[in-house]
Amino acid sequence: MSPTPPASSAAQIAPLPVLKTYFSDEPGRRQTVKTLFDASARHYDWITAMMSFGSGRWYRRDALRRHGLSAGTKLLDVGAGTGVISLIAQEVVGAQGEVIAADPSEGMLAVARDSGVRQTVTAGAEDLPFEANRFDMLTMGYALRHVSDLMLAFREYHRVLRPGGKVLLLEITRPARHGFAYWLLRAYLRGVVPAVTRLFRRSADAEQLMRYYWDTIDQCVPPETIMEALRQAGFQNPSRHVAMGIFSEYSATK
Repeated sequence: MSPTPPASSAAQIAPLPVLKTYFSDEPGRRQTVKTLFDASARHYDWITAMMSFGSGRWYRRDALRRHGLSAGTKLLDVGAGTGVISLIAQEVVGAQGEVIAADPSEGMLAVARDSGVRQTVTAGAEDLPFEANRFDMLTMGYALRHVSDLMLAFREYHRVLRPGGKVLLLEITRPARHGFAYWLLRAYLRGVVPAVTRLFRRSADAEQLMRYYWDTIDQCVPPETIMEALRQAGFQNPSRHVAMGIFSEYSATK
């Protein structure tokens, strides 16, 4: 493992402030996130398919191909959750490629393995148990808001990618708070989705996770901060592509 960079070389960049409704400090954040995802793992694919009207897998596959995933690629999927990206990637890279799903939630990875993900590792973004220069591509789908420090995570991503390797981060970015689109998205993700989840899945934990899901989107640092953190971590040519107004695709090259 590469040592943690000293504070003088790179200040910590948290993707979120302390959300006191859910936790009061960083250890509390880690435990809250792990508990919510472990408890909600068996409901998660149903929820995400429902709230995206079944388009999530198509969009992920399209984004992966547009950003260069192809046969033979060695890919690390960080924050893999139930393995949606990993499963798509396995199909694309074929027998000559490699896909490893990494996530701190063993509950989510258990669902991923049951779904057909072949290689899983229990690990967080800030401390990846892989040698340097191993992967051609690193993905993270809708999990960036759950890391503790963007700089630590991005430095780890840079370390495990080979020279010329690519990072692709998929995220939801809220519209400006003063606009109608913001209030519509808020009503849907914080109101409708948790209510439907509770009604059909009868899980208070899954309902709470979906309320937390919106609150992390609402409080996440702006895209400019994410782009600058990629630069500071050593990546070149960071860029952001926006799809359908709210889906951000951050990419950069080692």
